[in-house]
Amino acid sequence: MQHSFEGLDRPGGLDRVGLLRPLRGRDFRLLWAGMSVSLVGDGVFYIAVAWTAYSLWNSPVSMSIVGIAMTVPTIACLLLGGAVSDRYDRRRIMMLADLGRCLAVGLLAGLAFAHALTFSALVELAVLYGIGTAFFTPAFEAIVPGIVAPRDLAQANALDQFLRPVALRLAGPALGGWLVGAFGSGLAFALDGASFLASAAAVLAMRETPVMRAAAGSTVAAVADGLRFVRRNVWLWGTLVSAAIAYLAFLGPTETLLPYLVKNVLHGSPGQLGLVFAAGGAGAIGAAAAMGQLGQPRRDITFIYVCWTLATLTVVGYGLGYSVPQLMVACLLFNALEAAGTVAWATVKQRHIPASLLGRVSSLDWLISISLLPVSFAITGPVAGLVGARATLVGAGAIGAAATFAALFLPGMRDVEGRAPTTAAASA
Repeated sequence: MQHSFEGLDRPGGLDRVGLLRPLRGRDFRLLWAGMSVSLVGDGVFYIAVAWTAYSLWNSPVSMSIVGIAMTVPTIACLLLGGAVSDRYDRRRIMMLADLGRCLAVGLLAGLAFAHALTFSALVELAVLYGIGTAFFTPAFEAIVPGIVAPRDLAQANALDQFLRPVALRLAGPALGGWLVGAFGSGLAFALDGASFLASAAAVLAMRETPVMRAAAGSTVAAVADGLRFVRRNVWLWGTLVSAAIAYLAFLGPTETLLPYLVKNVLHGSPGQLGLVFAAGGAGAIGAAAAMGQLGQPRRDITFIYVCWTLATLTVVGYGLGYSVPQLMVACLLFNALEAAGTVAWATVKQRHIPASLLGRVSSLDWLISISLLPVSFAITGPVAGLVGARATLVGAGAIGAAATFAALFLPGMRDVEGRAPTTAAASA
C-alpha cells in the first residue's frame, strides 16, 4: 500500500486534510497500520471477554473480577514500563508487549475451542494481558513525538483518536458481536491474537528509536525524576488526581454494567451490545476528525476539562436509557466528548514535557489515573446489588463530573495555556 503515499511532501495532497498529514512519515505509517489491525482485534476481544465472563458466571461481579485482573497488573507494572521505555528502544518494547499479549489471547482461544475455558483461566490470562499493556502504553505514547514533525503532533493525536473508535468501538465490536453470536468466543480470541502478531510485525519494520541519555542511572532514580516533574506542574498532578477520582466513580460501573444492562435488563444480543459500542465509536470518529482539521485549541486546558466534564455527565444517560437506541445515543456523546478532550490532552503533554521524561510521565499519567480502577470494579458489583444497576450509573456520572470540573479551578491549573512548547519536547 505504500505506493499510495509517494510524493506526500509535495504541496497539496494530504496537506489539505490536516488529520492525514502525519502519514507522510514512513515510521508513523507503519505504526498506524499496525495499530489499526491490533485495535480491531481488541474491539473483538472486548465483546468476547464480556460475553464469555457472563456466560461462565452470570453476575455483575464476574466482569468486575475480570476487570480487576486486567488492571491490577497494569497498575503494578506501569512505572517500570515507563522507565524502561525511556531507557531502551521503544520499538522493541512495543513489539515484545504485543507478542506477550498474543500469547495470552491465543491460550484463551485454544481453551475456548477445546471447550475447556473456565472462569479462573479467563482471569489468569487477563493478568498476562494487563502486564503487556503496562509496557506497550508508555512506549507508544513516548515514541510518537520522535517520529512525527512537531507541527503535526495535534494531527497525529487526532488520527490516533480517530483510529481507536473506528477499530475499538465500531469495526471491532460489530465484528466481535457477529463472531461470538455465530461461531463462539474461540474464533474471536484467535482473531485478536493474530492482530497482535500483525502489530508486532509492523513495529519491527520501523527504524530503531534512540535511547534518551537523560534516562541514564538506576530505574528507581529515573522513576523519581518523573515524579518530581509531575509534582512541579499543577496542570499535570491536578489532572491526574481528578482523573483518579472520576475514574473511581464511573469507569467500573460503565465497563461492567453497560454489558449487563444490554444482556440482562434489556434482554439484548451480542450484536446489540456491539451496536452500542459502535455508536460510541462513531461519535469519537467525528470528534477526532474535527480536532485533526481544526488543530489544538488556544485555551486547551479549559477545553479539555469542559469536554471531560460533559462526557462524564453522559454516563447518567446509561442509567436512564430504557432501550438499545437510547444507550447508543449516550455512548455516542460520551465517546465524542472524551475523544476531543483526549486529543488536546495528548498534545499538551507532548508539547510541554521533555522528550527524555515523556515515557515516565506517560506511565505516571496512566498509573495515577487508573490507580483506583480496581477499587471501582470491586465496589461496582456490591453497589449495583444494593441500589440497582441504573441508580449506580446515574450516581457514578454525577460524582465523576463534579470531581472533574472542580479541578479546573485549582490555582495555576491554566497557567500552561498559551505557553511556548518545551524545547526538548518540541525538538524530539
